[in-house]
Amino acid sequence: MIHNVIAMSLLIRNGLLITPRRVLRADVKIVNGVITEMGVGLSTSGVDEVIDASGMLVLPGVIDEHVHMREPGLEYKDDFTHGTRAALKGGVTTVIEHPNTLPPVEDPGKLASKARPLESKAYVDYALLGVLHDGNIHLFEDIVAAGAVGFKIFMGPTTGNIPPPSDSSLYEALSKSGRTGVTIAFHAEDHSLVTYFTEKVKAGGGMDPWLHIEARPPITEEYSIVKIATIAKQTHGRVLIVHISSIEALEAVRKARSEGVEIYGETCPHYLVLDKVDYQKHGSLIKVNPPIRGGIHRERLLEAVGNGLIDTLGSDHAPHTPEEKKRDIWSAASGIPGVQTLLPIMLDLALRNVFPLTRVPALLSENPAKLWGLWPRKGSIDIGFDGDLVVVDPGGETVVTEEWLEYKYKLSPYIGWRLKGRIRYAILRGMVIYRDGVITDKPVGKWIRPVKL
Repeated sequence: MIHNVIAMSLLIRNGLLITPRRVLRADVKIVNGVITEMGVGLSTSGVDEVIDASGMLVLPGVIDEHVHMREPGLEYKDDFTHGTRAALKGGVTTVIEHPNTLPPVEDPGKLASKARPLESKAYVDYALLGVLHDGNIHLFEDIVAAGAVGFKIFMGPTTGNIPPPSDSSLYEALSKSGRTGVTIAFHAEDHSLVTYFTEKVKAGGGMDPWLHIEARPPITEEYSIVKIATIAKQTHGRVLIVHISSIEALEAVRKARSEGVEIYGETCPHYLVLDKVDYQKHGSLIKVNPPIRGGIHRERLLEAVGNGLIDTLGSDHAPHTPEEKKRDIWSAASGIPGVQTLLPIMLDLALRNVFPLTRVPALLSENPAKLWGLWPRKGSIDIGFDGDLVVVDPGGETVVTEEWLEYKYKLSPYIGWRLKGRIRYAILRGMVIYRDGVITDKPVGKWIRPVKL
């Protein structure tokens, strides 16, 4: 454990700063939690701690915009303590918690009752989304005023059994988004089509894990996105399509964007590094919604990450118990934990030249900060921003083991993987919260509200 993380001032020297637009060698000084100076050869006079980052990469702290920490109400699956310890060990300094807990975050009171207790458990900073459904669209502005950074709408079945909205409620929600500029994230799988295809495939009597792909074909994503985009075009709503898994979904986002819709796309590491053949080894462990399709879908998603069609990466951290994941493909819970491996996997891909290293801070820091109202406080290595940084040894290696993982249950398809790059330090508001495998001994995270510009 790190017993003293508090430093009034911190200087990181000689690191190679990786930003979305440039790579430069520079020092970074953080005073009272905020970046105050950047340059070459900054003075160490009066600095409480100096980190020599020679030969290392310095990136902005990761904002994982898509986590389900399961608290409150589902702590038997995992909890905020385990989840945020995993986050910081993986270089994530801010998480955006999604709202389908028990109870769901559907009004200002539930937002506050969820947010406040988490501060005593959070090892990283956190922000919250509210959920929107037919019964609470009228509370949109009140939930934002209470501190939500945005909203989530589930167009299909989900943990928490939140029903999808009617088309009229969808129109009203996107109208409010258009008027306020608040982002709505969409789980875009059409409920009716998912039900239809699932029943059709199950009727065949098969139990092979890969049948999950046939039960949720790309049209379930594509149709949902087209409907959302059609309404967003009329209402000027601000839309993020999360966990994109297919070529068809990518094309729907591209087309809507070309027509002037403010629509953004997120995908997740499991869609980039796992394939259809992995169902043979992992079975229901890798059951997620939408499904891991692999093949040409995986190739096109990797291209989209590199060329900017995909704007953000989220882990969709969604842990379950071993019992829930060991069931057959039709009854097993959907979701895998991933907050701890988000940055290591993306670094590995970048260091193997799958896409430029500069895409990592764009996808994992700057773009999420701008989407969710955390800019210009989070998401960049720049003067005036929070001193949230990750220092990485590009010549090192991350070996994913059960012992390394901080999750309550070590249910990861990546166990045994060896990934290029090793996180040496994670720094939150100038505090060294992770140092060479050692985690701070107390939670220092804070509830982050939207920046008022």
